[in-house]
Amino acid sequence: MNRTVYSIDGKELRSIELDDTVFGLPVNEDVIWYAINNELANKRQGTASTKGRGEIRGSNAKPYKQKGTGRARRGDKKSPVLVGGGTIFGPKPKDFSYAIPKKAKRLAIKSILSLKAQNDTLKIVEDFSITSGKTKDLAGLLKNLGSNERTVLILKDDDPLVKRAAANIPWLSFLSYNRLRAHDLFYGRRVLLLETAAKNLNTFYGSEAEQAYGTASADQEEAAK
Repeated sequence: MNRTVYSIDGKELRSIELDDTVFGLPVNEDVIWYAINNELANKRQGTASTKGRGEIRGSNAKPYKQKGTGRARRGDKKSPVLVGGGTIFGPKPKDFSYAIPKKAKRLAIKSILSLKAQNDTLKIVEDFSITSGKTKDLAGLLKNLGSNERTVLILKDDDPLVKRAAANIPWLSFLSYNRLRAHDLFYGRRVLLLETAAKNLNTFYGSEAEQAYGTASADQEEAAK
């Protein structure tokens, strides 16, 4: 698959070859759904906590005797039916995280990249850096590229100056080519991919990498036995 590389001024420069096993796959909606839900579950803090009847501070004594008063029998002030009492079946700290197969996660990322390429929401841009680290400079560059909505910028490496410049642009998020997130990538209305990052994706998710990855996984399984 050939795609056009654009300059930071929005002009066509040259074409680049993209690996069809990364950017030209049939879209697997099921695995995308599982990958996104896995990321959201892993982000949950699970710190909600309530106190039960045995954790409330207070006396254990009955407020009045069991019989002879004409009133309903009642336990201590920590009873859940009283204001300030314990909580019945309230939430407790919980770990919501879980793991999915690495092959499924990789397939989800490739399916999303293929989806963006098919929808023409993926644009490849020549490598750039914001040497000043200013938001104004990055905003002007994005305007030249026609991005003024929820955009994902895929970097070739961790560029601190680009991240600094992007901090004040609420609709822009940035990812490194080797640490992509399915949720951000899927819900980005536009994806800007640096030229070097595109070449790195060809290698990182390409067919040769999958074969090597499968061989390594098989060796690990055999060693585990």
